Amino acid sequence: MDDATIETLYRGKFLALQRDRHWEYVSRVNSSGAGFIAALTDAGELLLVEQYRLPLHARTIELPAGMIGDEVGLEHESVEASTMRELEEETGYRGTQAQVLLSGPVAAGMTSEMLHLVRIRGLTQVGAGGGVAGEDITVHRVPLAEIDGWLRGKATEGLLIEPRIYAALYFIHRDGA
Repeated sequence: MDDATIETLYRGKFLALQRDRHWEYVSRVNSSGAGFIAALTDAGELLLVEQYRLPLHARTIELPAGMIGDEVGLEHESVEASTMRELEEETGYRGTQAQVLLSGPVAAGMTSEMLHLVRIRGLTQVGAGGGVAGEDITVHRVPLAEIDGWLRGKATEGLLIEPRIYAALYFIHRDGA
């Protein structure tokens, strides 16, 4: 990519709207990507979070997740360290081991952002979770044996289900939980 062809149309605190020749897209400001977390408790429960998402004007069910390198002092934080920190912040669970399962584009036609799906093991609950001020996160611990029906039920209630949950379930089932 020739950076000389990239024009910044708008730059905000978190996002930049850019044009490269004929294509407009969004890039994150001060971030090296996003980490999405597949975390299973010893009781066989998948940790999920629920929160209201302003761009969608709806509540969503998602994997715990967060931006990588977006905070002062953490600009060079690894994917693994970032996801361990985000898991504890959002869910109240601390892990002992993080493994990147896959990395790839979030939405290749819309953003330059890369995602990293990370499996975190060795969970211990150390707090209530809920995220930082303004996030209003509800933590859900869903038994794997009930996950399909639980997700369908939440969708029936009008919540939007983030598809990356199904990618996490693929790896959990493939690797034998």
